[in-house]
Amino acid sequence: MPDRAPQPVDRQLPTDEARDLISLVRDIAQREIAPQAAEEEDAGRFPREVFRLLSESGLLGLPYDSEYGGGDQPYEVYLQVLEELAAVRLTVGLGVSVHTLASYALATYGSKQQQVEHLPAMLGGGLLGAYCLSEPASGSDAASLRTKALRDGDDWVISGTKAWITHGGIADFYTVMARTGEDGPRGISAFLVPGDAAGLSAAVPEKKMGMKGSPTAQVHFDGVRVGDDRRLGDEGQGFAIALSALDSGRLGIAACAIGVAQAALDEAVAYATERRQFGKPIADFQGLRFMLADMATQIEAGRALYLAAARLRDAGRPFAKQAAMAKLHCTDTAMKVTTDAVQILGGYGYTADFPAERYMREAKVLQIVEGTNQIQRMVIARHLAGPEGR
Repeated sequence: MPDRAPQPVDRQLPTDEARDLISLVRDIAQREIAPQAAEEEDAGRFPREVFRLLSESGLLGLPYDSEYGGGDQPYEVYLQVLEELAAVRLTVGLGVSVHTLASYALATYGSKQQQVEHLPAMLGGGLLGAYCLSEPASGSDAASLRTKALRDGDDWVISGTKAWITHGGIADFYTVMARTGEDGPRGISAFLVPGDAAGLSAAVPEKKMGMKGSPTAQVHFDGVRVGDDRRLGDEGQGFAIALSALDSGRLGIAACAIGVAQAALDEAVAYATERRQFGKPIADFQGLRFMLADMATQIEAGRALYLAAARLRDAGRPFAKQAAMAKLHCTDTAMKVTTDAVQILGGYGYTADFPAERYMREAKVLQIVEGTNQIQRMVIARHLAGPEGR
């Protein structure tokens, strides 16, 4: 059966422009994304035409400078847009978050000339980005990456393999972290690599539990040559750029997680009020009512947590600890809420005829991407008690 339209969330938005923006996003979501979401996910089809529409509508560069085609929106607003998109289809919400992550290095650390040359097409020209940090042997230990970039005159020659790359093989540009110097984090630099660069190729996409419509693949760099004008920031600054990007990216994952959780709650409430057993709706049974109450409470708590972190970011204040907390809490909430939604639907929840099982499969990956939840706990603990082994 088709997915139900999500119930509108009563949002606190800072401006009339933001309220109009959310209305636009809801309209696009219901008209262009929701009708095909279940079928396309089942078939493993990536909705590239949806991303072109989002780009044309100004939704792929929301938190960036309007001088380069961005939307000048605070993270408080941008994240709520992600939540709306993810509630309808996580492939789209997460895809927008990854594109924003891939654009971060250039938008934040690029030179004025680099920004003028590349950002308009990235933010509003229909391009789609990917972020390349993880490798087959370096996931959580990202500072041990082995992909190398060797200087050759005015060029850099990049060789190595990146892993678990969302949009791998279909992206128009890749923000790539590669080793240009010593071992460890200080020897890593960032590069902007065009998707059609000679020597760049992608493996067959991974076969995943969920998000089948979003391609995740290894990306191979076989002597890929880029000019020094595509190095972002200083030599050796790449790991710092990568971590800074991930602080913001984790908020995107948190917002997407709450979107999926909200969709699962809406499905569970609708089913519970319609399904009758023993002569009354199953929503009348106290045990089930308490489940719904707990689900709703955790969702509201997660939304408040990611918005609090976003407001710190918007105010220019440190937010890394709060971003890790938001990613941890919101993704754990999504896993719990979607699991409970399947339970409430009973046997129907376990079938692909209802979207609850898809939400549950999709929620799992959110506890893993952009830093596992075990890594988030390490980040939080370091802020509280300092680094390990002092």
